[in-house]
Amino acid sequence: MTRPLLIGVSARIHHPRGPVLDLGGVWAKTLHYLEQSVAHWVISRQVLPVMIPAVDRESMVRRSEVSLHGYAQMLDGLVLQGGNDIAPETYGESALDPAWAGDRVRDRYEIELLDAFIEAGKPVLGICRGCQLINVAFGGTLYQDIATQRPDAARHVDPDDVDHLVHAVELQPGTRLAGLYPGVTEAVINSIHHQAVKDLAPELVVEARSRPDGLVEALRWTGEGWVFGMQWHPEFLAGRALHDQQLDGHPILEDFLAAARVAREQAG
Repeated sequence: MTRPLLIGVSARIHHPRGPVLDLGGVWAKTLHYLEQSVAHWVISRQVLPVMIPAVDRESMVRRSEVSLHGYAQMLDGLVLQGGNDIAPETYGESALDPAWAGDRVRDRYEIELLDAFIEAGKPVLGICRGCQLINVAFGGTLYQDIATQRPDAARHVDPDDVDHLVHAVELQPGTRLAGLYPGVTEAVINSIHHQAVKDLAPELVVEARSRPDGLVEALRWTGEGWVFGMQWHPEFLAGRALHDQQLDGHPILEDFLAAARVAREQAG
């Protein structure tokens, strides 16, 4: 039998702080976790997801003792999960509000992962935060809060109904993303983010923009490799109909997995 694809998934990180510390037990520990919907979305194509743990200064092992390049060599591709904000310090700014301080530990870990998989010639797919991380890793910046810094923009997150907010997205003509959806120029996606791409990194191109505000919703690296990020969460939409024009995420997943298969064959 042909070995199934092994897709690495970056860990979401729970840092113990605030009132949950009083609960003790697991809540007093740093947790690395894989969101179920992401795992099931990947597994749906008979692929095995593998969560990659992070290492920081509080870990039992030193960073010098662990090489994320080993994961990049053994796995066939990487998915960067959604989650906490990216720390403004990661792209040369300071937090405009303490609530937007982000997760610097995760930023460093995921940028190292991204670099390792690119160096190994393996494809990388970024979801929501993962899309923003790709832009920052290549030298771009973010709006720390869309509502504050782009008051003209449409609403991109609804704290009272997180899973059901949708808006229109325009696929940019001639892009690889548009090629996955022949005849589709505009569709509907879900939206669960208060940050977004501000300055696009030099080596990236925009493949989708939100309507009507024009914010970047999908981007791709122009280098010799498969690196793509999208602001929406296709894994949340799998099997759910929020709108009759919602964009099916499976063509994107299939394109990513096809690139992973090619990379595996080239690696021998």
